[in-house]
Amino acid sequence: MTDIWTPEKRSEVMSRIRSGNTKPERIVRSWLHRSGYRFRLHRKNLPGSPDIVLSRLFLAIFVHGCFWHRHPDCKYAYNPKTNVDKWERKFRENVDRDQRVQKKLRETGWRVVVIWECQVKSGKFADILTNVFEELENGEN
Repeated sequence: MTDIWTPEKRSEVMSRIRSGNTKPERIVRSWLHRSGYRFRLHRKNLPGSPDIVLSRLFLAIFVHGCFWHRHPDCKYAYNPKTNVDKWERKFRENVDRDQRVQKKLRETGWRVVVIWECQVKSGKFADILTNVFEELENGEN
């Protein structure tokens, strides 16, 4: 199946996709703030510049797009039909980088939580974060 847009138009559309301050990220930040948590954004001195950092809790939160970060078994993590080799390479590099960054953070004592775009859309992220904070309060790792 061919693309419905010209290569120039496709390039323009893809260039408008933001890497930070996305709607799912803003929703998670709003929930955290309403829940009384204070945080920093995109700490450059941490591996991978996590989207949200709660320093006192040593908690790094990544809000990942299902498409770009390949959320397993998610309907939003579909494969483009054109330029397949390029996309497979791009996705593989993204997933490998995510794993390396999370491993580095954990090795230095940080807890890492990944919230997926579809979890934000469905509202499930709130339960996930509530469980994380309950575990932290109870001293569990």
